[in-house]
Formats: sequence, C-alpha cells, structure tokens
Amino acid sequence: MAAMSDVEIRANGILALNRALGPTAALRFLTLMCHEPTDYVAISRRLYQDQTVDDIFERAQKRWKEAATG
Repeated sequence: MAAMSDVEIRANGILALNRALGPTAALRFLTLMCHEPTDYVAISRRLYQDQTVDDIFERAQKRWKEAATG
C-alpha cells in the first residue's frame, strides 16, 4: 500500500466517520473537533491503553514494510 497524501487521508477519514456515525453525527463530530480544544494526550492514552511500546512499534514496522512493498 502506497503512502496516502493528506487529501486521501482526509477523504478516507470522512468516509470512515460517515460509515461509523452516519452523516449527521459525522458532521457534528467534525464541528466539535474544529471548535473545541482537544486533549490529544487523553485521546492517545485511550487509543493505546493496554498496549506496550513494543506492541505499537511492531505494528508500525509492519505498516512501514507494507507501504514500502505496496
């Protein structure tokens, strides 16, 4: 898989939000993200809870290899 451009990441992210939340809730989520301060540390802690640094690094290495061979 080739590395995605910023435009592709945004488009794929919006599609994922629409699928997961529906269009109305996705738009509401995006509005909230743009107008309220976001605690990215809290979000990261929640995303990576119960994972070791080694787990995260192994997953990243796998993605890098997939991107390189894409």
